[in-house]
Amino acid sequence: MIDIAQTIDHTCLKPTATEEDIKKLCEEAAQYHFKTVCVPACYVAMATHLLSGTSVGVTTVVGFPLGYTTTAAKAFEAREAVLNGASDIDMVINIGALKNKKYDYIKYDIEEVVKAAKETDFNVIVKVIIETCYLDEDEITKVTEIVVEAGADFVKTSTGFGTGGATIEHIKLMKGIVGDKIKIKASGGISSHDDAKALVAAGADRLGTSKSIAIITGDEPAHQAGY
Repeated sequence: MIDIAQTIDHTCLKPTATEEDIKKLCEEAAQYHFKTVCVPACYVAMATHLLSGTSVGVTTVVGFPLGYTTTAAKAFEAREAVLNGASDIDMVINIGALKNKKYDYIKYDIEEVVKAAKETDFNVIVKVIIETCYLDEDEITKVTEIVVEAGADFVKTSTGFGTGGATIEHIKLMKGIVGDKIKIKASGGISSHDDAKALVAAGADRLGTSKSIAIITGDEPAHQAGY
């Protein structure tokens, strides 16, 4: 039986996130044994310190949320985040480049972030956000293939800032492409235990959500970190 808590990246990426929000997020993650917290880059060192001695990792985001920063900038962000203690890097692809069919650029963009993230710690996990809400099935198929070829560890559906989040159909499509070669992270709009179970059953290995406690307990906590 899958431990849903161990699939969750407990997330606070809202633009108004404060130190108190991150402290609360880390306390919740340690209490409920979530896989990681997902925090803005400026809070990676703080979260790493707060979670020292626990099994909870620290995820942060790169090129977030629009994906069109330069490859060099993304690589710098990833490298700095790992030096500050990040265990997981979630990068956003350049969606416009994908629309322009610049597939070599997309692959290079991902490869450079993977290289930068793993320079000092090969165990760092790199997830690639493709923002499925803006893509058709052919585009999802193509970019998912590229993510596999580029050496990332996960392909991820969404930032949580787009027009839509994870869907069962998209997870199944992605799973049919990646098989067991890499893993899948579903994010965006996951708010209940039933949502979580359905996405995992469809092929998701990791879930990004700010509604983590409600998913685990069925209760809506007073504190909701949010995107």
